[in-house]
Amino acid sequence: MAATQVDRLAAIEARQGQIIAAVTDFGERHPLTARVWGWLSLDTTGVAFAALFFCWSLSPSLLPRDWLFQGIIGGINAAIGYGLGCVVGWAVTRFVLRGQSWWPLPLPVERAIMVAVPVAGILASLVALVLAAGQQRQLASLMNAEGTTTSGYLRTCLLALAVAALLISLWRGLRDIGRWISGHLVRRTRMPVGLARTLAVMLVVLATFMLIDGVLLRVAYAITNSAFSLQDDTTRPGAIQPLDPSKSGSPESFAPWETLGFEGRNFVSRGLDADELTAINGEPAQEPIRVYVGLDTAETPEERVDLVVDELERTGAFDRSVLVLIPTTGTGWVNPTAAQSMELVHNGDVAMVAWQYSFLPSWISFLADKEKAAAAGKMLIDRVHQRWLELPEADRPELFVYGESLGTQSGEGAFDNLADIRETVDGVLWTGPPNSNRLWGQLVERRDPGSTEVDPVYADGLVVRFADSREDIYVPDTPWLSPRVLYIQHASDPVVWWSPDLLFTRPDWLSEPPGPDRLPQMRWFPFVTFWQVSADLTNAAGVPDGHGHNYGTTVLDGWVAVTQPEGWTDTDTERIRIALEALRNTQGPEK
Repeated sequence: MAATQVDRLAAIEARQGQIIAAVTDFGERHPLTARVWGWLSLDTTGVAFAALFFCWSLSPSLLPRDWLFQGIIGGINAAIGYGLGCVVGWAVTRFVLRGQSWWPLPLPVERAIMVAVPVAGILASLVALVLAAGQQRQLASLMNAEGTTTSGYLRTCLLALAVAALLISLWRGLRDIGRWISGHLVRRTRMPVGLARTLAVMLVVLATFMLIDGVLLRVAYAITNSAFSLQDDTTRPGAIQPLDPSKSGSPESFAPWETLGFEGRNFVSRGLDADELTAINGEPAQEPIRVYVGLDTAETPEERVDLVVDELERTGAFDRSVLVLIPTTGTGWVNPTAAQSMELVHNGDVAMVAWQYSFLPSWISFLADKEKAAAAGKMLIDRVHQRWLELPEADRPELFVYGESLGTQSGEGAFDNLADIRETVDGVLWTGPPNSNRLWGQLVERRDPGSTEVDPVYADGLVVRFADSREDIYVPDTPWLSPRVLYIQHASDPVVWWSPDLLFTRPDWLSEPPGPDRLPQMRWFPFVTFWQVSADLTNAAGVPDGHGHNYGTTVLDGWVAVTQPEGWTDTDTERIRIALEALRNTQGPEK
């Protein structure tokens, strides 16, 4: 009797061991898994998919990529391909091949496949790298940029391998935690295997999400905000407190110099004075007005926007012919070429106002503070417009809005639709709008039949226009009513074309004829194109003028088109362009 009970207990323990083994072996391997040691085991189908995704990632994107960027992007996509390949291999083995008389394959055939697939993947990757280096040089030539060398580009393979290995190791770590949890659930609670696996996956996913979203992102955001707030206390070399009372930060200003922040101090100190304007334009000029309020100027947004109006009153901004509202990027940056264009075109008879709503640079604000940007733009434009309406109609200055990059999203936040823009201001110029802009997206979506997403035409260009270059501003050759709205956007600007939808959806701009500075060889691939354009974002402004997110002096042509200064000629535009180029050479880079 005792012996029988012992046998039964032994059988139960053996069965439990089999169940736990089944749980922990779940997804571990199928017959075409090449096992080495522990985490170094490789799934052959995964390797094949990883090589395919890596080769896809070598196809050209919007901007030229060096070996470093390509290695990171290639590694990310190879890891995604490896994971997808493992799932496909497991599913095919479990649901298609199981039960077939010829499966599993003879061991010599399996071994041959496990050797042939990695070798073929390496050879295909090397060939693709050589071809990609040539395409990168071709793309660089379109932008008058320096191209890469084939020998240097081959370093991409090693970096991609390291990145992919790191990501796969992280995934396997999470997988092993899930197996450990499911094994303990089965052993201690005798929970069914399927339920244990499901619960373990849910716990790991939830814990990972909470760690990333609830801890890591918040800590990273706090650290980043703190770091950039420290930078905000510094001052750009050459930025000196203005003494002219027409500038914020001057001794007479309600916004003290030390509270304007890094970008605010740069904005108020980089303007042209009346003597410089007179010398360039050959006519007596007024002293231009620059109003700016920083995050440290007042405690709350409401107090800061009231201070903006107080500064406009103090400087006499409402007495000028032109008043420009400039919703800024995250840190409060204002494109100095754009601001100087406004001063030169109007010979100083202009007031510009901007304010800071964040310490974070534009790309971080785009990810974390989009709603804050839109709210800030609405508050600024609504408050100034309200005061503007109180003026006698005959005495009001022309009211314009200018924005670049995230500043366009901030500016769009003030308007419900196109009719609202036309009822509120006298014209709008927006450059490099992010793809997530609400109004921009609506206008592009409703473009005229036959026009492309990269070069849309809306209602025959009657009110709104989209331009890639200064020559493109007046296309189509049809009437353009006032107030005018103009978007300037490059076909190669990743800020304009980046969207999470790239993960799974091919956009129209990648199925239509390419723009003037994009290679026709660029194709859409799931996952791959998203990471390619994401990498382009990091170097969006690091290309020559007229490409990527670098709009150079095209903003001058856009400003002339929107404001329509009386008696203005093409000769005047070129004269101002020469002056702007000289200023850019002497004052240094814009960002």
